[in-house]
Amino acid sequence: MKSNDAMQPNRRLVLQSAGASLVLWAMPLEARAADARKGLKIGVIGSGRVGGTIGALWVKAGHEVMFSSLDIEHDRKLAAGIGTGARAGTPKEAAAFGDVLFFAVPYAALPGLGRDLAAEIKGKIVLDASNPVPGRDGDMAKEALAKGTGVASPQFLPGARIVRAYNEVGYTRMRDDAHRAGERLGIPLAGDDAQALKTAVRLVQDAGHEPVVVGGLARAREFDYGTPVFGRPMTAAELRKALALKP
Repeated sequence: MKSNDAMQPNRRLVLQSAGASLVLWAMPLEARAADARKGLKIGVIGSGRVGGTIGALWVKAGHEVMFSSLDIEHDRKLAAGIGTGARAGTPKEAAAFGDVLFFAVPYAALPGLGRDLAAEIKGKIVLDASNPVPGRDGDMAKEALAKGTGVASPQFLPGARIVRAYNEVGYTRMRDDAHRAGERLGIPLAGDDAQALKTAVRLVQDAGHEPVVVGGLARAREFDYGTPVFGRPMTAAELRKALALKP
């Protein structure tokens, strides 16, 4: 009897678990899909033209976004202008806030940010839109381009699950072509982490663009600053052709 009595709580837990599963699967398909598409918390590190533009598109898509930069007053005005779902903070606060982080800063700032935000970025998905520009960022940019940003950025942001994204097209096209009719603006992505890539694909779609997964981080060099496709807004089909990807 004691053995049977001891098993009773476990049986109840199994039954409760089974009941919960039945309730979940009894939910309408639309409700389950909506639950899976709940908004993310996104920390934007660098809320300039690119960070401000993409962050605003994500807020409109239902995500919560914290904008940050070296100018907190700029971030507060930006967030206030976007409205509900947008807020401002320091880079450290934004990095702690976000389930996903979006880096859009001068490339020379990455090493310092990687050190300052090491604890906050560890294990998180980071969409990296920062471009090494030798005329602005100096020798470290030349070295990064020689390696390829997909190789260089993880060295500056250790522990982050990086996807190269939104570095190849100017912010005005990102803004003006969001959710356009017909074939949408193609955005190349490169990453080694499958879940990070899946999240990046979702966020590109939520911003109103079409993701084009090029491959692993090593292939990010194919759409780096100075490449033939850089700065050339293209549809996803055109981008795949230019990068010799299968349709």
